[in-house]
Amino acid sequence: MVNKKSRSEIRMKKHARMRNRFSGTAERPRLAVFRSNNHMYAQIIDDTVGNTLVAASTVEKTIKSELEKTNDKAAAAYIGTVIAKRALEKGIKEVVFDRGGFIYQGKIQALADAAREAGLDF
Repeated sequence: MVNKKSRSEIRMKKHARMRNRFSGTAERPRLAVFRSNNHMYAQIIDDTVGNTLVAASTVEKTIKSELEKTNDKAAAAYIGTVIAKRALEKGIKEVVFDRGGFIYQGKIQALADAAREAGLDF
């Protein structure tokens, strides 16, 4: 019998360890990213209250209509620019980046780079 853990279990453990180290505050909320096989999700969360301040995902009709595919790097970059624009409109400039246990490459990196270019600091 092999006791090998699945990728999702390993990712969940990584995310739990990271969440113990940092959390979002009112001054510097947490930018949480989730990537599924079909979509990308990003939300800015104030962990002291437990509220989602800003959110964007490829499931939204307005965003989905502008994209060719919802699961590639271009979609991730677009989500990064949208979340940054919405955050800046609400007066949020600095965030803590929570990659959700995912490796910082590919789509996660594209989203982070696009959010930085659009004006978020992290």
